[in-house]
Amino acid sequence: MEVIKLDAAQSITPIENKEFSLAVGFFDGLHKGHQAVIREAVREAEERQLLPAVMTFDPHPSHLFSKEDRKIGYITPLSEKERLLSDMGIDTLFIVTFDKALADLSPARFVEDVLKKLNVRHVTAGFDFTFGSKGRGTMEDMRQLGEGVFTAATVGKVAMDDEKISSTRIRGLLAEGKVSETAELLGRPFRSVGTVTDGDKRGRLLGFPTANIIPEDDLIVPKNGVYAVRFTVGGTVYDGVCNIGVKPTFDKPEEAKKTIEVNVFDFDGDLYGKEAAVDWIAFIRPEQKFGSIDDLKSQIGTDKETARAILNDLD
Repeated sequence: MEVIKLDAAQSITPIENKEFSLAVGFFDGLHKGHQAVIREAVREAEERQLLPAVMTFDPHPSHLFSKEDRKIGYITPLSEKERLLSDMGIDTLFIVTFDKALADLSPARFVEDVLKKLNVRHVTAGFDFTFGSKGRGTMEDMRQLGEGVFTAATVGKVAMDDEKISSTRIRGLLAEGKVSETAELLGRPFRSVGTVTDGDKRGRLLGFPTANIIPEDDLIVPKNGVYAVRFTVGGTVYDGVCNIGVKPTFDKPEEAKKTIEVNVFDFDGDLYGKEAAVDWIAFIRPEQKFGSIDDLKSQIGTDKETARAILNDLD
């Protein structure tokens, strides 16, 4: 998959030797609703012998327009979004910088200065997609503005349990630790990615060595607690039990930095500095402070067996 980064503040170089069926949207999470939009764009590409493409934006609009404490955390970082889209058969990913220059474009200018220059022949988006300055452009506007150059189609609402599948709904579930329900909306387990860092090695002293990942500030993570997880490193998938939180038995919660600590089952080796992914499978219990180290060790042993049982049931 080719990744092309674009900036509306600069003149976009026209593409002349390719024609695209384009799915457009922010697509944070790439949940089942987003997947329906992208599948429709791919179907149209196959039918009309176009190249299937996706246009997304970076950063999230809230990072431009909202105060620091109102910025929306990402469900899916760009690297993970790229991996998933490539697996879905997308030929080209356009990543458009979301800045003031883009936000100020009128709907007509967005179509003329961006979509037409990219030789788009069909556009697919969700039913609630808007574009242009202050989101004034609708998909009906898209059809009219593209007339004679490209066609446009809208994919209707995708729901589960009579409620729209949305990135907002997924963020709410993760805030409650409901990773199993999140997986149903995503069509896959929610994933956190990062580099294994050098932790305080308390887990090793307790007899349960852990791989430690500090989540990036702009990525959303599940609520603090203990989870059954699957841990991927170097292309190999391991079962594990994970604590996410501030280790209240050892540290003052108000001073500690949130970390993801995974006890990886049946692994013997050095993970420090390696890229890893944590797939969140099931919530086990909230994070808690223990009265003694022995109580903590006993609970970790119980958590480990609980996680094994949950993960074995999936196989």
